[in-house]
Amino acid sequence: MSNSYKISAHSRGGILASLTALGVVFGDIGTSPLYVMRAVFATGHIQLDEASLLGLTSCIIWALIVLVTGKYVLLVLRADNRGEGGIIALATLVRSLVKRHHRLWVLAGGMGIFGAALFFGDSVITPAISVLSAVEGLTVDQPGLASLVVPVALVLLTALFAMQHFGTATVGKLFGPIMLLWFVSFVVMGLPQIVITPTVLIALSPLEGAAFMVAHPLTTFIALGAIVLALTGAEALYADIAHFGRPPIQGAWFAVVLPALIIMYLGQAALLLRSPSALENPFFLLAPEWARIPLLIGATAATLIASQAVISGAYSVAMQCSRLRFLPHVRVQYTSESEKGQVYLPGITWLLYAAVAIVVLLFGSSEKLSGAYGLAVSTDFILTTTLLLVVTHFRWKWKWIATVALGLLLAVIELPLWAANVIKISTGGWLPLLIATVLVGLMLIWRNGEEQVTQKRLEMEVPLTVFLSDLSKKMPRRIPGTAIYFHSLQATVPLMLKRNVQMHRSLHDRVLIVSMKTVSIPHTDPATRAEVLQVPGDLPGVYHVIMRYGFKDARNPLADLAASSLAAVRTWDFTHAYVFTGHLVFEADESHHIHPLHSISRAIFIGLSRASASPSWIRRIPADQQAEGTVRITL
Repeated sequence: MSNSYKISAHSRGGILASLTALGVVFGDIGTSPLYVMRAVFATGHIQLDEASLLGLTSCIIWALIVLVTGKYVLLVLRADNRGEGGIIALATLVRSLVKRHHRLWVLAGGMGIFGAALFFGDSVITPAISVLSAVEGLTVDQPGLASLVVPVALVLLTALFAMQHFGTATVGKLFGPIMLLWFVSFVVMGLPQIVITPTVLIALSPLEGAAFMVAHPLTTFIALGAIVLALTGAEALYADIAHFGRPPIQGAWFAVVLPALIIMYLGQAALLLRSPSALENPFFLLAPEWARIPLLIGATAATLIASQAVISGAYSVAMQCSRLRFLPHVRVQYTSESEKGQVYLPGITWLLYAAVAIVVLLFGSSEKLSGAYGLAVSTDFILTTTLLLVVTHFRWKWKWIATVALGLLLAVIELPLWAANVIKISTGGWLPLLIATVLVGLMLIWRNGEEQVTQKRLEMEVPLTVFLSDLSKKMPRRIPGTAIYFHSLQATVPLMLKRNVQMHRSLHDRVLIVSMKTVSIPHTDPATRAEVLQVPGDLPGVYHVIMRYGFKDARNPLADLAASSLAAVRTWDFTHAYVFTGHLVFEADESHHIHPLHSISRAIFIGLSRASASPSWIRRIPADQQAEGTVRITL
């Protein structure tokens, strides 16, 4: 395996790496105790008594152990696509495993797109509910400050999104120690409560949760709609693997996060056993009155970090969708010299910020927003499980019986979680569905538009072999130097090349037609990603170069060509080459009447294309070597 497929030594382990991961990956799941216990009993349908507290606390703890620890930390993190995570990476991995099974291949692609859209919905809701739940701590001792909750939350969220340009690693190093103190505070607050009320330790037994579910199935079903809030962040944990690697994430989970979460949930249950009135805000009331202001500050910082987990994951997923041609080009800034997964996407950042701000203003409180939280997460759980089961059989070579057993175990837990959240659609669950539906529609419109553009270009561009054959019959004047034309289609002539020959009746001594292809793996080996083919015909000096990139690779075509291990390429001088690029401009064809839905889709595609950023690799070509022309295409 080449070095380009490896996770760096920094991200492979060590206390510093785990601490940095702690500051980004676990913020979401680490702030769930702020609102989970209150949400479980706030429906009014569940009686706050010893049986319910112990049974439902056991359900929370064992959901963390089975779904987050067993499924995500131990299994899903192993299913990385050459160091890359997230449901898009998992779906592309599955598609590579089931190429001979067309229906599975198509289904995996659809699940990846829908899962990515749901993840974006979660990326909007998580910052809103997390920060609101922390700022609401102001009202525990000072109810009159309730009017300040939304303005303060918006100020904090603005600061968080403004910090993103520093990069994941910098943010992680800043947030890591804060999150460590946050989880230590769980232990400090929870342990005394457990010591005072040791009866709560019964909840550590899975039998307690199982017995409660059997005795009170309807109560458990209602509670599942809130229990899923304790699991939010698991999908971001997987999406963030590219930022840090698997060992630091696993180390931080087992050494710090899981023990602290269990102690905190047990501590809250112990407090509620003695003082049911503490349900008003069981997290903040765990602390003595003098400690609540420092705890509020810590909670606010932790919820900002919770937002960081999904923001970082959204960056990874957005870039993957763009590279796989389901979204327009997005501007990508690589914020680390050693970690290609650590990126900053300005456009995505401020779109997310705008959406989060609207949600905060629309709902105004974490209690109202809790109805919207959970459906996207539970649906993503099912999609990830389905894809994971394919990986266990086709990649890990598990026997069918083992794969089916895992599927049944996860289905018994995840399907009820999903069903319990479906019934919350009218109380806020519509929000992630709306976001996901809009995004899936935009992805399909963009992909369909890209295919139409390809077809139009095939009509405008003649076959390359025919073009060169015509030139050889009437040889153009050859001029010294190397000309490079970037062209996504292999079979046709670049329009810029065609235009130059027609206007100047000349051709450079060496012409390279470069096609950059994205393959369904995160990274390719720089030494072997270039393939050079001499175009057949009687015209010498014309070559077709295919550059294959992973969907997470940074692109610098001139440097990548120079770095190629092919002997022919190494002899070529790219420092004085002329680079010709074509800028596509799309216009609506008003001469033909089309269906109104098609007209709307076309308008959306043209609008998206105008908002699309130029590929980042264009900025890496020296200005004195580059010539850009405009190519107009009517749709």
